[in-house]
Amino acid sequence: MSSRMLAILLSTLLASTLSLFSITSQAADSAPSLLKLHQLRLAAQKTLSDFYMFNGMEGDQRYARMISESVTETNTLLGALTEMPGEGSKALRSKLEVLWLGYQTDLNNLTTAIKDQGYTDLQPVADLASRNQQLMSLCLELYNKIQQESRYSVPALTQLSREQSLLMQSIAVDYASRSASVGATFMGGAGDARPMEELVADFATKMDQLEKTPQNTPQLKTSWEGVNTKWRYIEKSLINYNENSVPFLVNKYSSTIIQGIEQIAGQYAAASL
Repeated sequence: MSSRMLAILLSTLLASTLSLFSITSQAADSAPSLLKLHQLRLAAQKTLSDFYMFNGMEGDQRYARMISESVTETNTLLGALTEMPGEGSKALRSKLEVLWLGYQTDLNNLTTAIKDQGYTDLQPVADLASRNQQLMSLCLELYNKIQQESRYSVPALTQLSREQSLLMQSIAVDYASRSASVGATFMGGAGDARPMEELVADFATKMDQLEKTPQNTPQLKTSWEGVNTKWRYIEKSLINYNENSVPFLVNKYSSTIIQGIEQIAGQYAAASL
């Protein structure tokens, strides 16, 4: 082989190696960004659930504190979400920041109105719910764009678990909106137009599938059993939401269920499952 041919071969090999390294490095950077974005979505959606509880519980200050904590968490996660893999994700991230700031302003105004006068007008609350739905849609769009541009896909079981957390949060928001005094229909619900019964059935089915997945270690099986026990405790209340409303109970247990699922998702992610 001539020296010229050898040089060309080595140059091509080096370029391929550097390209592969760049893709691998970008994927490694995208994994934590995707986790932050997932957590941001949970926190941003929880602000709406907290607000409904604050409104429905007639200005109970514990829910005012929860709103503040959820807002702070969202801001922290958004501030940490800096590295984007491409121009598309950068543009969506900027759009998300603008939308969140507007939503946060509306949320603060409505919370202040309830604190000062004990109630708020209906239309601004419906607008808040609509803007929260826009936030959720934009977060999902950005989540998919990051994966596309970085050529990285969240492992299957990790992703399914994250979706289960989001479904539980949607159920909690929907239930809280139904329990609030102005009613769920006008307030906009959780951003999922399906009936509560369908949401509950969907969660239960997916829970059963995840609990029985062959890749589960004994520790993961035990963790899923713990989540399932908490779920069964509120499942009937969710199905019979019109008969005996227990928003405090559902709010409390949904939070612990989400925490449990997120711990499991973290274990899946660590094992690349």
